[in-house]
Amino acid sequence: MDFLRVPEPNLIAHHFCNALRSSVRKEQPYTHWTLANTLPENLCVGVLVLPIRPPLIDECGGVRDLSDNNKKRAFFTPQLQADFPAVAAFTEAFQRPEVARQFMETLGRPSTDIEGSYLRIEYIQDTNGAWLEPHCDIPEKIFSMVIYLCTGPEAKNWGTDIYDADRKWVGRSSATFNSAVIFIPGKNTWHGFDKRPIIGVRRLMEINYVRPSWRDRDQLSYPDCPITLLG
Repeated sequence: MDFLRVPEPNLIAHHFCNALRSSVRKEQPYTHWTLANTLPENLCVGVLVLPIRPPLIDECGGVRDLSDNNKKRAFFTPQLQADFPAVAAFTEAFQRPEVARQFMETLGRPSTDIEGSYLRIEYIQDTNGAWLEPHCDIPEKIFSMVIYLCTGPEAKNWGTDIYDADRKWVGRSSATFNSAVIFIPGKNTWHGFDKRPIIGVRRLMEINYVRPSWRDRDQLSYPDCPITLLG
């Protein structure tokens, strides 16, 4: 008997689309959307029990994309999908056309942005000492989404830090378990993670649709299969 029954991709997609339709749009300090109950709970557990060790990173330098650390990052690639049913179900759900259409409708993105883009999912496990300097995501990301899978008494303090156009700290997103935040990268979308104690592991999923020009093809869930709105 399986330890955990992973939900079918169509059920994951249906659950997520409902959460996306119910999202709350906020305009300050830049447009973003907040979600609650983002994924089915048993899928969240399926991710949390994956035998993927948090990377040992001595110094992140305030960025994730360092050449020495890139090989330690965990992306939901075809190999990881083949190894773990939870990863396969997760990626298949977010590749589905109905999810792509709901992103397009909720975020107000043109079909030309979504059609032909590629799914990128990173499983992030930050440990004590991790931090991210204020930055804006690159325009190759059509949208940036973070789903928080933080647990423990300190988890409430592990949300993303938000800054205004002058890079002044203005607030922090909630890191409530299974909540999410989405924004469209732009010149004013400053965010990061100020250095503070992490007792345990800060777990989150970063999900993007990226443009065909994305260079790191080994990060993509389906490098030979772009997103389609049809189906």
